[in-house]
Amino acid sequence: MKLMECVPNISEGRDLEKVERIVDAVRQAPGVTLLDYSSDPDHNRSVVTYLGEPQRVVEATLALCGRAYAEIDMTGHHGGHPRMGAVDVIPFIPLGELSTEEAVTYAHALGEAIGAGGVPVYFYEDAALRPERRNLADIRRGEYEGLAQKMATPGWEPDAGPHEFNPRSGASVVGVRFPLIAFNVNLGTTDVAVAKRIADAVRHVRGGYRYIKAMGLALEQQDQVQVSMNMVNYRQTPIHRVVETIRFEAGRHGVPITGCELIGLAPLEAFEETIRHYLQIHDFRTDQIIETHLLG
Repeated sequence: MKLMECVPNISEGRDLEKVERIVDAVRQAPGVTLLDYSSDPDHNRSVVTYLGEPQRVVEATLALCGRAYAEIDMTGHHGGHPRMGAVDVIPFIPLGELSTEEAVTYAHALGEAIGAGGVPVYFYEDAALRPERRNLADIRRGEYEGLAQKMATPGWEPDAGPHEFNPRSGASVVGVRFPLIAFNVNLGTTDVAVAKRIADAVRHVRGGYRYIKAMGLALEQQDQVQVSMNMVNYRQTPIHRVVETIRFEAGRHGVPITGCELIGLAPLEAFEETIRHYLQIHDFRTDQIIETHLLG
């Protein structure tokens, strides 16, 4: 069976009634299963996860985008997470027998449809049309506030849609990627400088782990700070290794880990190494879990 997962990130995490109206576009879409959605007021961002037959997923995503562009006005948006548009990023993840190449075709079709509606689109990761646009962070650098200047810079014209800045909706980034795990570690301090130093210790661009993107930010409503991460290849950099590094770095500052957050969904395989490490079941396999066999 050919299936495709989609995990759009929208720039609204505080007005939950608005989020519900946007997510309803997926609930009402035929042939698509809504798996999860969550909102964070400090990030001012929501993450939605759903899957289905690829063309159905494209149609559901177009419906979600239309609703989000109508509901979200980026001219008044503020939050802790980097963003450049109302529907900030739209990754497709091929599942089952769907190939990456086929998923890229669907991603490009979605981007062209969004662009035809008046919102500039960039393609990233496996859907990138230029090598310098594979990395989402490179595309998003400057964020919404710097988008007009970025779009006017030679070499940074959008891949689809208008080349003029859209103040209300910003731009959307569409791509195809390996399953990403959004994983946060909360720290028992209000000193955001500590979170930023620890994020620098684990993130790849500062000499940390190759497959980790991280930033430190304040969770003002919780009176603590967070190391917020995207783990882009859990096979190469397992979860427990990063958590233990953060624990060690936090200990140098006399700061405890108060908890971790998994945002959205993650493959069961990603937790094999974590179980082996913490429970010391060195030959553990996910096929030893009963539900694995029930899922087939």
